Order: sequence, then structure tokens, then C-alpha cells
Amino acid sequence: MSSACDSCPSKDGCTSQDSCPTANGVPAKEALAKGSSIKTVIGVASGKGGVGKSFVTSTLAVSLARKGLKVGIMDADVTGPSIPQAFGIEENLHATEDNLIYPAQTETGIKAVSVNLMLSDKEAPVIWRGPVLNSLVRQFWGQTDWGTLDVLLIDMPPGTGDVPLTVFQAIPIDGIILVATSQDLVSMIVNKARNMASMMNVPVLGLVENMSYIKCPDCGKEIRLYGDGSNLEKSAAEIGAKVLDKIPLDPEVTRLVDSGNVEKTEDGILAGTTDMCLNMLKQ
Repeated sequence: MSSACDSCPSKDGCTSQDSCPTANGVPAKEALAKGSSIKTVIGVASGKGGVGKSFVTSTLAVSLARKGLKVGIMDADVTGPSIPQAFGIEENLHATEDNLIYPAQTETGIKAVSVNLMLSDKEAPVIWRGPVLNSLVRQFWGQTDWGTLDVLLIDMPPGTGDVPLTVFQAIPIDGIILVATSQDLVSMIVNKARNMASMMNVPVLGLVENMSYIKCPDCGKEIRLYGDGSNLEKSAAEIGAKVLDKIPLDPEVTRLVDSGNVEKTEDGILAGTTDMCLNMLKQ
């Protein structure tokens, strides 16, 4: 039995791998809807919640769109969707004549799908079991009229549970960006996420350290929130990846994102990550 079966909850009762989507370690990928074309798919992931994964996804999308790229966002964090709030999207998703999901569009033309764009009450909790969540993620990929995109960013749920597994199995991801802080426990968290990606044969493109420091408004001195030594640098070296960006905690940026104006943030927040994505697209 292949290593991909070791963590499968059904492995003890499995009698045949012929129809298993992870047989021989090769997940079955969902096809895009007819007429849709996506050049590069990048997941934005984290080993735990609350590290700013959706913030990185939204600001990276804005940065790439400013470079002239056609960008889409799939909000796969189904139980904690944040993308509509960051962009101030209030319209609901609707279907095309072919019964495909038609994405919402931001002011600058970024396409987005999210479960919060399907609910009449935006504050209603999504209390759905795994199979329903997994089905929705597959629909967001394979039954959405994405048109032609240069890059699709997937805001993934935190951790290594059912929905992240579905994303890895169903969608042909070119790589993931890991988001973390520099706390002491970050090494374990980063390695868990890295190991899951490795099991799914998805490369780690780099790491982003969020809430890395605060800049004093009076003297400009950088105050490190978790001490002078960055544990993320060590974790990145251990997995053979680079820290692409270190993002400060900026009250003005936070205000813009919380008010639905992420597209009004200044350039340069994710300069290193943006350059990495552009280099990927050139290959």
C-alpha cells in the first residue's frame, strides 16, 4: 500500500485501490469548466488560524492585478470566509445560462468566489459536514466560469484537515505559500503544513512572516513583536524555502482591509512574494 494511504481514515476497510483518488500517491484532479483557462494556481496556506492568511491572499491578488495580470481568488476557507469583507464585495454569486457559477468582481477586476457570497445572512455560521464542504470546494474550481486567468489564488483553510486535503487532491496546485508568525511554536506548525504538501506532491514556494514587527510612528524604530530572533528563518531553512516577505503590523493597512478597501493599500507590502509569482508565470 502506498504512503498516501497511511493517513487515510478508510485504509483499514479498503479492499481495492483501483477507484481510490489517492491510489499510488496520484490524486485525481477536477477538470475546469469548459471555456475556463488558468495558467498558474497558487495556494495560500497556514498551519494554524489567525496568522493573516486571507490578508496575504487579498493583498497579493491586488499586487498582481496592478502588474496587469488577470487574477482570481477562490475562498476555500469555507467556515471562515474573509475575502468578500476585505474587498467590500456585497453582491451574491449567480449562475450562467450553462448553470456555472459566475464569480463576483472587485473594483479592479479581480474575480472571486466565496461561500459568503451565497448566503443571504453574511453572519450566518456555515455548519456543514465535511462532504458538503468538500463538494463546494470542487464546485468553486470545476463548476465556475473563471474565463481566462493568469493566476488563481486559493485562500485555504488553516490546518491539515478535510477541506485542505480536498484542495490538494482535487485541484492541480502549482505550489503553496505558507503564512506564519515568528513565535516559538512556528517550527512545528510550518513543518506540519509542509509535510502535508509534500505528501500531496505540492511544492512550498516560500514563506511569509506576518505581524513581524511594529514601526514606531515617532522615531521609525522597528519593534519586533516576538523578539529579535526570527524562528521563521530557521523553519524556512529546514524545509529549503525562502522567507519571501516580512509584513509589519500596520494599523492603517488593517483599517483599509477591515473596511473593504484592500485595493487602496500601498504597493510593496508583498514585494518579494509578487516577484516570485511573476517569475513563475514567466517560466
